[in-house]
Amino acid sequence: MASASLLKSSPVLDKSEFVKGQSLLRQPSASVRCTIPSLTVRASSYADELVKTAKTVASKGRGILAMDESNATCGKRLASIGLENTEANRQAYRTLLVTAPGLGQYISGAILFEETLYQSTVDGKKMVDVLVEQNIVPGIKVDKGLVPLAGSNDESWCQGLDGLASRSAAYYQQGARFAKWRTVVSIPNGPSALAVKEAAWGLARYAAISQDNGLVPIVEPEILLDGEHGIDRTFEVAQKVWAEVFFYLAENNVMFEGILLKPSMVTPGAECKDRATPEQVADYTLKLLRRRIPPAVPGIMAMLHLDDIELCLSLVKYESWDHFRKRVSCLVDNPSRSYSNLNAMNQAPNPWHVSFSYARALVTLSQDMGRSPGERAAAREALLIRAKANSLAQLGKYTAEGESEEAKKGMFVKGYSY
Repeated sequence: MASASLLKSSPVLDKSEFVKGQSLLRQPSASVRCTIPSLTVRASSYADELVKTAKTVASKGRGILAMDESNATCGKRLASIGLENTEANRQAYRTLLVTAPGLGQYISGAILFEETLYQSTVDGKKMVDVLVEQNIVPGIKVDKGLVPLAGSNDESWCQGLDGLASRSAAYYQQGARFAKWRTVVSIPNGPSALAVKEAAWGLARYAAISQDNGLVPIVEPEILLDGEHGIDRTFEVAQKVWAEVFFYLAENNVMFEGILLKPSMVTPGAECKDRATPEQVADYTLKLLRRRIPPAVPGIMAMLHLDDIELCLSLVKYESWDHFRKRVSCLVDNPSRSYSNLNAMNQAPNPWHVSFSYARALVTLSQDMGRSPGERAAAREALLIRAKANSLAQLGKYTAEGESEEAKKGMFVKGYSY
């Protein structure tokens, strides 16, 4: 099985990738003239706007609202409260989110599904306009989902490059300013060298196309939690994946100042019996970021798959964030635990600006949606409470007092798709 030996046998840079058929034999120095080609990293005419957008999304005290679930997944949420999966009901659910008063205090960007980008609220106002009025940058999910990767160990690849340029241009015209493309790497299934390269190349092409059309790409090679592997194996795979990603980003002339990253936290597999301590998770994750992420990148949104109550406590040991150029956001999949962990990271200065992004933590909000005005108001209040808690945690001011039992439940789902 092409698996555990991957990283030991497959170097990051294979000379065959850049020698391009030339002989590897040393030639006599007297007869050789070395010509160093000029390198041009470009982001079309949108360069300044891309940098500004990336910095805005990674702004202090705010984070991302990821409401890009597909219509099918949104339908499952609606079914849980006895509602049909119709466009009108999806519209009502999404209206509930974007019209929450004061949401822009805590949310800097919202990732939308394509239907939502072109949708209006139940009151007839474009959802994009509602977001912009709250100083929230609209984003868009641009991938077309995961499909089986032929020739691999039952692994997947992310489709959606065909027609991406024209779609991205249209998304920009509609008001989107950043993009999301999610591909995954499975440790139990290898990962095979083919799957890692496919993930990295797809992300790089997506990023280049997005920048060419004015969209800041969120680069997200998600290393799935599924598996019994230990933290060392996760770290090994993560190093390989991110090295490949940045190699191909550079090959595709992607401007690093105009991207955002979403690396997974380095943890053991969800089914591993040996759980890591918060200090171990912090140490491994910081080592990964320092070894693989260039300082030009303005925003890192580290995905927190949280099983430990005080994850990453040791991230608070570093110098003033004013001295550093990177900004970090944390994907929050478990509300109460995540607030505490994020808060711990911000109790003292550290190398990165640590913020947050809601993802599946929104799942339970649909259950509060209801049909009456009172139930809808309660759902909005729940959204704002969670967003504010994350904002306070980012500022190092969060306390867990008064948290509900619902907020303390884990969000990991084996084999999750959306």
